[in-house]
Amino acid sequence: MSVPSPENPAAPAQVLPPVEVARRCQAVLAEVGSAVVGMREPLRIALAAVLAGGHVLFEDVPGLGKTLAARSLATTLGLQFSRIQCTPDLLPADITGSSVYDPEQQGFRFRPGPVFAGLLLADEINRTAPKTQSALLEAMAERQVTVDGRTYPMARPFHVMATSNPVEYEGTYPLPEAQLDRFMVRLAVGYPEREAEADVLLRRLDRRQEAAPVRQVVDAATLLEMQAGVEAVHVDPDLVGYCVDLAAATRGHEAVEVGASPRGSQALLLVSRALAVAEGRRFVTPEDIKAVAVPALAHRLTLTPAAWAAGVAPEDVVRDVLARTAGPATVPTDGR
Repeated sequence: MSVPSPENPAAPAQVLPPVEVARRCQAVLAEVGSAVVGMREPLRIALAAVLAGGHVLFEDVPGLGKTLAARSLATTLGLQFSRIQCTPDLLPADITGSSVYDPEQQGFRFRPGPVFAGLLLADEINRTAPKTQSALLEAMAERQVTVDGRTYPMARPFHVMATSNPVEYEGTYPLPEAQLDRFMVRLAVGYPEREAEADVLLRRLDRRQEAAPVRQVVDAATLLEMQAGVEAVHVDPDLVGYCVDLAAATRGHEAVEVGASPRGSQALLLVSRALAVAEGRRFVTPEDIKAVAVPALAHRLTLTPAAWAAGVAPEDVVRDVLARTAGPATVPTDGR
């Protein structure tokens, strides 16, 4: 596993046109869908978050295919995959790496940890201690790791997908708000419909093995070109204002103690751009923003004690904000 050198930064990626980005996105989703059943919409938002350069948190009960979804996405996108099984005794150095003594060189050299990958899966991230959880913060925010006073840049692209079990409390450490804020979206998979669950069982019988292999559809360089294509998507100023209004509305909601920060409104804008280009468009629509509002904003809200005791969920607050906030009056275009 190599560590990138700051003296050799990655060259700027070419820009793929929206039609080509959409074609490749559909191919990726189709291939992942051959192994992961009943998760089309969460996977669509997860792929959009990756296109937008962000990180993804899957939060749901065990056994719904969250780990399989992350591994399948990494394979189809051609990213080097690394997995951490989070446990209470996991140490920060187990993630970032550490300096080890090399007898041949008679000195210490850095041995990179699993964080040096294209896609890192932090499985059950809420089972490891806050000190270890925070070891991911610098890598997620700045794409670099600092060990023993030296800074090591991450490879491009670099993304974190984490899973979390929201129903267990014994032996778990809830993610602090600052770390939740680093995830561009939080997704809930949900139980599959009866037909989808039956399809899972039938596919398992047909392939006669536990593994559900998928093939590579694009490579890391192509993913960078797809991400560059997101930056070419036009956003009408009224839609920028709509993102700001939605985030601001969460701050004044009666059930919210701490609302979404400007990072939340930025995530809302970036993922909606990625969703637009994934559908072959050069411009964002209000429907794009509404489709990603709950995944992009809900995990950034801190509810009041009264709302929490009453069983109000952050997702309910975002849906209420969407219903209350007026959308833009203008028709979006590609800005030409």
